[in-house]
Amino acid sequence: MKNALTFSLRLLASFLVLLALVICVFSVSPVYDFSAPQAFSGPDIYNPYASLPASPEWKKANFHTHTRVDNLLNECPEYPAVVYGDYMRLGYDVLAFSNHNQLTRHPFDSTLQINVYEHGYSLFKFHKLVFNPSEMKLYDHLLPFLPSQRQWQLDYLSASADFVVLNHPDRTLFTSPRCMSLLSGYRLMEADSGVSTELRHWDEALSAGHYSHCLQNDDCHNSGDHNKIARRCSWLSVPSASYEDVRECLLSGCFYCMRMPDFGYGDWKAKYAGNDALPYVESIGLQGDTVYMKLSDPARIEAWGQGHTLLAEETGDCFRRMLGPDEPYMRLTAYFRNGVVINTNVFARYDAAKTATPYVVAPHPVNWLLTVLFNAGLLLVAGLLCLLFRRLWMPHKKTET
Repeated sequence: MKNALTFSLRLLASFLVLLALVICVFSVSPVYDFSAPQAFSGPDIYNPYASLPASPEWKKANFHTHTRVDNLLNECPEYPAVVYGDYMRLGYDVLAFSNHNQLTRHPFDSTLQINVYEHGYSLFKFHKLVFNPSEMKLYDHLLPFLPSQRQWQLDYLSASADFVVLNHPDRTLFTSPRCMSLLSGYRLMEADSGVSTELRHWDEALSAGHYSHCLQNDDCHNSGDHNKIARRCSWLSVPSASYEDVRECLLSGCFYCMRMPDFGYGDWKAKYAGNDALPYVESIGLQGDTVYMKLSDPARIEAWGQGHTLLAEETGDCFRRMLGPDEPYMRLTAYFRNGVVINTNVFARYDAAKTATPYVVAPHPVNWLLTVLFNAGLLLVAGLLCLLFRRLWMPHKKTET
């Protein structure tokens, strides 16, 4: 009995040592000197809806969807063909399959293929959507405590992809305001993943001068669950559902996002009807320094700005407000009586003579001294763990009496 207990404890200790060793290996990273946060400024205002036609035809889209796949890591009970059909019945026009660390083919039409995967094994759920990668990159930090580790991942993935989306920061552990104020290099953010409509993490990044568009997705793991499907979407002003048109729209920002209630709460007929009668944006844009929006139905409209500050609030189907010369940015949120919430992209100050958009990758040079010390510390810890593992299993010499 004593020998069995000793062996069990040794196995447990060995597992913990090996886990710590793996964490050390998957923590290697440069350490950066981040530039100080700087609010948007300039004589011009970026209008993400500059290309919006007078009578827009919006297309309903979801870019974060999981399906059943033919390997050990299955995150959904249904294959892509079933998931695709479930979404089409709920009025979606664009659907991307974003399984973890692998590309999934469109089940019917290759012209609608969107190559995207969700990167990340992180225990903190620091995940990213990687669009149109030239190669699959799998390395990840299991416990990305440091902003430098998260920044390295964004750089690492962006180097071989069209663009990267920062997924669900409101569900990512240890995502502090400081972290959001430092990170750059992502073009879009899943600002609302179902936790809160405040979009505080997005405002923390915007207030630090890190421009991105808001993307809202279901992150659906079971399309047959009424509470998981058709809860969030993005409405794109695109002529087609081809990747080329979708890519241009996502990068320019000519779209808005929506959170929807679970219409019918299990009554699928009511859910279909609710999704067929959603409110929408009739027009939105910029006239001089004035931001305007016209909605199909009345709502409580809020304007949010620097420092997650409520700039204005109105009730009705129209909104107009000037973005003052000392106000870095403005975004709009509309709350409808049926529980639908619409979020617009950001009108931000910038200098059009210097950059095409307010989006920039903030400088973050490598601090070589801290990088060497940090990774040397990981190497030292890994060496000690190897010695400990050897000690646990090496033969013990009996002491002669």
